Amino acid sequence: MVQQLFTQGSLFDLQTVIDYGQSVINVAQELAKVLIDNRPLSTKTVSSQMNRYFLGTAASGAWQWKDAYEAVEVAQILYLRQKGYKLLLESSQTVLLELEKLVALCPTQTRRSEESVQLQQFSTPLPLAYLVAKAGFIQATDLILEPSAGTGLLAQMAKLHSASLMLNELAPDRSKILRRLFPGTPLFSVNAEQINDYLVGKTQPSVVLMNPPFSASPKISSRNPDATKRHINSALQRLADGGRLVTITANWFSPNNPTWRETFVRWHSEARVLMSVGVNGKVYSKHGTTMETRITVIDKVPADNHRQIPCIPETLDLPELLALIQQLPQRSSWERSDIKAAAAMAYPPAVGITKVVQLPKRITVAQPETVSFLPDDIVVLEYQVVEWSATEGLKDTLYETYRPQRIRIKDALPHPSLLCESAALALVSPPAPTYKPHLPSNIIIQGLLSEAQLESVIYAGQAYCEFLSESYIVDDSWDSVTVAAQGEENAVRFRRGWFLGDGTGAGKGRQCAGIILDNWCQGRSKAIWVSKSSALIEDARRDWCALGGDAKDIIDLSNIKLGDPIPFTQGILFCTYSTLRSQKNGKSRLKQIVEWARADFEGAIAYDECHAMGNAMAQEGKLGMVAASQQGIVGLRLQNALPQARVVYVSATGATKVSNLSYANRLGLWQTGDFPFTSREDFVESIEGGGIAAMEVVAQYGSVKNICRLS
Repeated sequence: MVQQLFTQGSLFDLQTVIDYGQSVINVAQELAKVLIDNRPLSTKTVSSQMNRYFLGTAASGAWQWKDAYEAVEVAQILYLRQKGYKLLLESSQTVLLELEKLVALCPTQTRRSEESVQLQQFSTPLPLAYLVAKAGFIQATDLILEPSAGTGLLAQMAKLHSASLMLNELAPDRSKILRRLFPGTPLFSVNAEQINDYLVGKTQPSVVLMNPPFSASPKISSRNPDATKRHINSALQRLADGGRLVTITANWFSPNNPTWRETFVRWHSEARVLMSVGVNGKVYSKHGTTMETRITVIDKVPADNHRQIPCIPETLDLPELLALIQQLPQRSSWERSDIKAAAAMAYPPAVGITKVVQLPKRITVAQPETVSFLPDDIVVLEYQVVEWSATEGLKDTLYETYRPQRIRIKDALPHPSLLCESAALALVSPPAPTYKPHLPSNIIIQGLLSEAQLESVIYAGQAYCEFLSESYIVDDSWDSVTVAAQGEENAVRFRRGWFLGDGTGAGKGRQCAGIILDNWCQGRSKAIWVSKSSALIEDARRDWCALGGDAKDIIDLSNIKLGDPIPFTQGILFCTYSTLRSQKNGKSRLKQIVEWARADFEGAIAYDECHAMGNAMAQEGKLGMVAASQQGIVGLRLQNALPQARVVYVSATGATKVSNLSYANRLGLWQTGDFPFTSREDFVESIEGGGIAAMEVVAQYGSVKNICRLS
């Protein structure tokens, strides 16, 4: 039903509007494919993709090389999202080496824009960002502030540790990139020299990671060496007691430099410098400079000696820096009442004292035998049901602009891109829903789910309130389903499912995450997410995290040995269709999943790209009978084994062929009496005989009955 209208190559005559942030990310997605293949990124490749997505060349003024370099940096972030979680399981030396190899594949940033020169925009090289994040000893419960976020390289390193983020970036273009790259993350656009003043009343971060301008301030044309001091001073004030600040500065900003000595002494009255060490200038060579820098680590706890400040004047290479960082004290718990005692005690150099910062509750990883936290601001989604007539606002066109027809959600934001539906489906009014989802309040207020996406959560929940007609007997193989006699023992009822058939651009992954989150907030904190490709787990993590979840909530089934019990009491189990059908030596992934979910499972099962289960029944082909696909068969077995599951089928092309619906037994299109088809075979044969017109009738009637939302 929903399809995005593109501004280029579209059948619609729309004015071309370039979304800068999205265009940079589009380029980065193409460049990331090259990096993932371990191939060098040539300037020719970068230029070609920039021309494609910015609808013009650099010579014509459509883009600058600064924009291209931003895209290269975002491509590195996308690489981390694909491979970073597994990479961090390796030794620190291996991680550092792999990141250096990745940076070596990227072009050198040789051209600077006026803005980048004026604001001293030198992003943090990825290997250095890794060391800065490592020095922060980041935990999943931390709230990280990045006052000068740039393109998000430091922020992504923190995100790999599942921490929450709070970002600030003054440059408008970079803010647009960050808003697209970290949806749902608080993002400010203020002068970070006064970050504490601007964020008054906001939650205090437990860790600050920063790479501020070394000697540049907004609206000041001349060099301003005090800029570094002001940035750090304000960030330290904003940092929670016991928190840790890790900053990159110019090498001259050192406790050994007489110009800045007293600045560090003053900080030492409330905070303790754990390390200050120079960094070899070659680290920045790919960013177009060889300027020497410095890493300084500060804990916001009182120091025992204000004037004794540790400092290494030499500049070190990255492996040497790693060795020093690995010797840093960890952050352990302490109470505010212990501050005076801590100041009076002999504070040994190798011991760190920190405070456990009380952060807002948030969804965290479901570890074995643990309980995940629920958001503490869950609200019942209220909306108004409105009357609607088939002629309301309709035009004489093939497509109509789309917005929810029967509901109006207070404070909900429209979809960020234009949506449309076919004129035929625009004439069909969906039912008036009564189901009200349970979601965190910021989902609506911040527009993390648009009005159209929230509608899908409502209608999916509405479908799940019903069960298919009749009761059924499922055999032990989960293959055979027969209508049960009245009162027959072991009979089950199947919960009605829902089909999400929105087109590209509607955000189907985000809608799946919304459906799972609705159930999660009501205590159903186990879910199953089946998709076509193992690479799509990063998309699932992205969409889940965008709604406030934790990346570690997504459990990769491929990392668990076949036949072993799944050791998580809750979480979102992700697997591919090929993994789902795999079996060996009498052990099967399907049985492994069902044993984890248990027969009384009532959570969501999302069949993403569900057309991969097409041909779930044997059919007559040109050369005789074609056997049913194993993927379709196993997909059906999973549904049969978990009759109370809340099933959502997701595909933009799932209804192009009748046989592609043969796996969708939860829609009740056959055998239930809701439709005039006694069996799946009867349904497929009858609809195929009716052609496209018959499929349109199924889609329209399905919309009326709230079993689907189709294009």
